[in-house]
Amino acid sequence: MIRRWSRGGGTTEECASALARLERSGDLEARAVSAAISQMGALAAQWHEVLPVEAVRQTAIRLLRVHPLRAADSLQLAAVVVACEYRPPDLPFVCLDQRLALAAEREGFRVVTGG
Repeated sequence: MIRRWSRGGGTTEECASALARLERSGDLEARAVSAAISQMGALAAQWHEVLPVEAVRQTAIRLLRVHPLRAADSLQLAAVVVACEYRPPDLPFVCLDQRLALAAEREGFRVVTGG
């Protein structure tokens, strides 16, 4: 079984926001955005959400101090760090954001990017 970890409360909204930005900028057509949102819904049904419990919040704060991350990205990475019990898993960390990918790599994760 493939496990997809997601921090709770906002992951799908963050993805939809990124897709909407690409649509508004003209980099993606409306049809492609609709297909991506539909596919995201199918993926969301398969992932495990990690709620922002105290351990995730504290880890996110540490990550913000050592990596140039945005708050939402620090929560995303913190959720995975906590979910794997502070030991980077053998599973890949899939990420399209260069800053988040670099932080995940520095935390010991094997990062898979879109390129």
